[in-house]
Amino acid sequence: MSKHKKKNSILEWAKALIIAIGLALVIRIFLFEPYLVEGSSMDPTLKDGERLFVNKTINYIGEFQRGDIVIIDGEEEDIHYVKRLIGFPGDTIEVKEDKLYVNDKVVKESYLKVNKDNAEELGVYLTGNFGPIDVPEGQYFVMGDNRLNSMDSRNGLGFIDEERVVGKSEFVFFPFGDVRQTN
Repeated sequence: MSKHKKKNSILEWAKALIIAIGLALVIRIFLFEPYLVEGSSMDPTLKDGERLFVNKTINYIGEFQRGDIVIIDGEEEDIHYVKRLIGFPGDTIEVKEDKLYVNDKVVKESYLKVNKDNAEELGVYLTGNFGPIDVPEGQYFVMGDNRLNSMDSRNGLGFIDEERVVGKSEFVFFPFGDVRQTN
């Protein structure tokens, strides 16, 4: 092989590598990103140690829906929270006798059935009574599915600024035996 062909071959490989790295960065920054579930606040919907793919495009195209599972940037670097989106700006949120009311209408939360059954066996409500609370403009109200063991908008996180929401959880990709959609 001549020096000229060898030099061209190295340049082609370098270009391909730079393009691949650039595409990977664009995809991770703007489109999809993996996240690790840490803790039990979303049990049994999501379990500690599961890995999710998060759709970040929803911040640019599309809209969040009530009930979406979202990833939230924490106040501190490298801290993220996985919670369910309950209230939008301008909503009034209230829980009475384990029923969620948004703007005075009952919201069915079928994803809570297992946890509600467990709380009932303990003789307690899954979600303690609170509210009514008005969600300020530019903010969201979030809760974990394991409401007896979740730090969320009720008790520590407070309202979540819209820009802190990274994206919507789309599916669990690890462990491989439990791959599934999350919403």
